[in-house]
Amino acid sequence: MLRIEGLRAGYGEAQVLHGVDLSVGAGEVVTLMGRNGMGKTTTISTLFGLLPARGGVVSIDGRDMTGAGPHRVARAGLGLVPEGRQVFPNLTVEENLVATARGRGPWSLQAVWDLFPRLKERRRNMGDQLSGGEQQMLAVARALMTNPRLVVLDEATEGLAPLVREEIWACLARIRAEGAAILVIDKNADALSRFADRHYVLEKGQVVWTGSNADLLADVGGVKERWLHV
Repeated sequence: MLRIEGLRAGYGEAQVLHGVDLSVGAGEVVTLMGRNGMGKTTTISTLFGLLPARGGVVSIDGRDMTGAGPHRVARAGLGLVPEGRQVFPNLTVEENLVATARGRGPWSLQAVWDLFPRLKERRRNMGDQLSGGEQQMLAVARALMTNPRLVVLDEATEGLAPLVREEIWACLARIRAEGAAILVIDKNADALSRFADRHYVLEKGQVVWTGSNADLLADVGGVKERWLHV
């Protein structure tokens, strides 16, 4: 469904990505891991047209979408849960959800309430009245309300309490069960190895390791030691 080939991007004179290759098939769960500052968010920003590509190709369903605006990427079936959540602080929880809702599919307001009962309880609260964990749930739910075929989660559980992290991992299993593909950016190799199909590791803007979930499980300690630990 998604293929990134030789992607290069950066900020000003600083080159951050140096030929990133990555793919996600329909219904697949793929991870992008790496330490802070290695290019994970830059990859996502370039994928969604928030940062111009300096080289390489981004294709969705075989169509060249390199440099396409965020609205075109969204219409192609990608939904983003951005780093830092970025919920609308002056809208209620329910308004955050219906503001971006589109398309027919499994994700309606009721389906989101079923997935995150806590959001239903707080549906009349403003976005800035939620805890960090609740804001992350809202960011995930907002992406689902676009009924995407591929959900991209940037730093899915960063800064969250352990119980909230487990809730997010459980919700990803539900998303997959509904047929959507997932690209998740995180550093928690142990949690990701419980449900992902394939993995990529970035180091200084390049893919330095890629493999199946079985490959990761066979050497999870080595992968963490070489490329994930600070």
